[in-house]
Amino acid sequence: MERHGSRPPATLASLAAELGVSRTTVSNAYNRPDQLSPRLRARVMEAARRLGYPGPDPVARSLRTRTAGAIGLLLAEQVSYAFRDPAAVAFLEGLALECDSARVGLLLVPATPGSDDIAAVSGAAVDGFVAYSMPDDDPYLTAALGRPVPAVICDQPFVPGVDLVGIDDRAASRQMADHLVRLGHRRVGVVCMRLGRVNRDGPVDLVRQENARYHVQRHRLAGLRQAFEAAGVAWDRIPVVERFDHTEDSGASAAAEVLALDPGITAVIATSDVLAVGVIRELVRRQQRVPQDVSVIGFDGIASAVEAGLTTMEQPVTDKGRHAGRLMMDPARSAQGRRITLPTTFVPGRTTAAPRH
Repeated sequence: MERHGSRPPATLASLAAELGVSRTTVSNAYNRPDQLSPRLRARVMEAARRLGYPGPDPVARSLRTRTAGAIGLLLAEQVSYAFRDPAAVAFLEGLALECDSARVGLLLVPATPGSDDIAAVSGAAVDGFVAYSMPDDDPYLTAALGRPVPAVICDQPFVPGVDLVGIDDRAASRQMADHLVRLGHRRVGVVCMRLGRVNRDGPVDLVRQENARYHVQRHRLAGLRQAFEAAGVAWDRIPVVERFDHTEDSGASAAAEVLALDPGITAVIATSDVLAVGVIRELVRRQQRVPQDVSVIGFDGIASAVEAGLTTMEQPVTDKGRHAGRLMMDPARSAQGRRITLPTTFVPGRTTAAPRH
């Protein structure tokens, strides 16, 4: 209820009249500050504060410019995943830095596995989508690509005509396996992240590996297979165990399952550092020394794992976010289907060594 005698809320027009400037000048103070001198902008902002002007109406601006002023980050997880998974956090940081530079917002759009309610995607007020590590059969991704806005995919899947930022997962994974082969490991086990949208934990046969809906995991397993087969090791003799949830607990339980399938393994390969940390935890619980009894190698190069001495393949996750943002906000966008492949770095830590004979 308005108090008697109180001044009505200031508007862009009344603020301009108060200052004796045009409405465009007031608008530029908020939307295009580079068009004003620092002194004039400070004068406008001080008057706005004094008169209680809240700034331009974002809804009206959206209707006028036909832009939302935000991009959507599509996650194949609940939103909280972006703040607790180390690689996702690093990617989000890189993308947010580019959004800050471009003065646009970032909307997190969850695409929770097991749910096909695409309203969050079809109704999102965004100017484009960045899809982070999605399966190729995800209905949310299909809905995002079906909207008349630009899209950039990070990691997976490869979609013809859509911009992609990623690494060469197959080559990086093979380099990891080659390291173990050179050390003399022939009996190994593999712990991998989810291969499909349906919650499924347990051993993975060759058919499921080759048809994995998550392309990154498919390529990483293929790279491992190439290396060990080149060394004369039959891939179908190597136990591969899948975990749907990406947590240290999942890595620990998967390690126990791998060891049950082959108690004589001398190394465990995890397709992420988070899983690798869980593997080490389980080995320590069993009083098996790392690397003297069992070597462990991970993938991602997250800071905490590298600092702890994990042997891993480091990928530039923050740079992935930055490149995805740059592609999205490229004003020209003259080409579609651009592909940026970033380099990886093998980090030989303290968790791998030659097997005992």
